[in-house]
Amino acid sequence: MDVISLLWLLPVVFMFHDFEEILTVEAWGNKHGPAITASLSPALRKRMAPMMGMTTRNFAMDVLFVYILIVGVTFVAVFLEFYWPYLAVLAVFLLHVFTHLAQSIVLKLYTPGVVTAVLLAFPYSLYAFYRLLHEGIVSEADISWSLLLTLILTPPLVWGLMKKRTRHKHSEE
Repeated sequence: MDVISLLWLLPVVFMFHDFEEILTVEAWGNKHGPAITASLSPALRKRMAPMMGMTTRNFAMDVLFVYILIVGVTFVAVFLEFYWPYLAVLAVFLLHVFTHLAQSIVLKLYTPGVVTAVLLAFPYSLYAFYRLLHEGIVSEADISWSLLLTLILTPPLVWGLMKKRTRHKHSEE
């Protein structure tokens, strides 16, 4: 597979992964959310409740926002040959696999997205990092700088999505 195809595979793999989540998140939250939320401390319950009540529509809107970001950074990597944002998103995608695994292990049950995280996101992310490094398209320094970018950008993005979910929850009540 050529490198351009490898880069464009990120939005494709992301969508396969997120289709699993989109198709299962609302039913899963309705079934398991009340028990999970009840087992949490009051402070954590307040933060987690909006995620447990996520509707398919609201989750799909979050996915659309992230998908546009992924297509944008892929476009920049392919056409401008600037890879740091792509590498940052790829790192988040790889680390996201472990959140799915941890959730399933802690809860001792299937969680939305865990199957495609393990079968698609994990191998694709590792292979993409390997190929980009092996072919000299990016360096270890590029990956380090992109990880710094990830550490800087991820908290405000996650905070924004959580804030948006809380707003949706309150507006639906």
